[in-house]
Amino acid sequence: MTVAKLNQPWLVAAWPGMGHVAMSAGFYLMAKLGMHALAEFWPRGLFEVDHVEVQAGLIRPGRLPRSRFFVWNDPSEKHDIVVFIGEAQPPTGKHAFCQKLIDFAKQVGVHRVFTFAAMATQMHPKDPSRVFGAATDAEGLSELKDLDLQVLDDGQIGGLNGVLLGVAAENGLRGYSLLGEMPQLFAQLPFPKASLAVLRVFTKFAGVEIDFSELSQQADAMEEQLGEIMVQIEKAIGEQPPAEEEPEFPVVPAEEPKLSAEDQDRIERLFGQARENRSKAYELKGVLDRLDAFKDYEDRFLDLFKKQKGSSA
Repeated sequence: MTVAKLNQPWLVAAWPGMGHVAMSAGFYLMAKLGMHALAEFWPRGLFEVDHVEVQAGLIRPGRLPRSRFFVWNDPSEKHDIVVFIGEAQPPTGKHAFCQKLIDFAKQVGVHRVFTFAAMATQMHPKDPSRVFGAATDAEGLSELKDLDLQVLDDGQIGGLNGVLLGVAAENGLRGYSLLGEMPQLFAQLPFPKASLAVLRVFTKFAGVEIDFSELSQQADAMEEQLGEIMVQIEKAIGEQPPAEEEPEFPVVPAEEPKLSAEDQDRIERLFGQARENRSKAYELKGVLDRLDAFKDYEDRFLDLFKKQKGSSA
């Protein structure tokens, strides 16, 4: 990949993980800053096809996960921001993958690298979501201490969220990890409050202003839903009858319905709005997530961030 050097860019890397914390924060940043596509890794050799999709009885060809870069050119010319969105982490060769990513980062002039991730704790869904931070050197750690976060004194940062920062340090780049706190009990559910907390810290650090109202509304709605679930769980525990024997045959859940015509019309309408105004893209993503349809529309969604012909770099 060959691209022009950017203006002292910062790189943010996000992969799927607990609570959708990193991906939601990355997508929100892309939408609100109006980013455009910068480059893409060719995944062959890094990933293997491990399944195929079946639609209406027809088997579709296997598809490799995509790894793409998007960029925002800072109008104040302080530093541009590059967001890397990886659809999956490679099953092996993580260090080599990260080295390839850092090689590209150095090519475009990146001098700071961030990863976003989740920190699962025993927090209640209605508690404030704290942000934990770690850095690759003492000076970077000192910078984090000036922000509204807690230093991660000990522990591990798993997967590429950690490996990438280690490789960054090996290559002379300063790295930071920002981890948003979320309830361990709901680790498999989206938790936008943690994404919001991470983005508030990052944008303060980066000196960037974005509108958080949409993400804040999502965080409040999810907090309310999970709070109600917690009440039901606590009540059920208090009233739990003696354990019964499990049924001999498992209950097979009913097949979830396909998207209705009304849902499809709404999705297409939002795609049209997002093409005209990229800041609307996160509203579209929220609808796709609620309908559990983002995977089916992911390529079309990220194509919204392709640079328009005639636009400036």
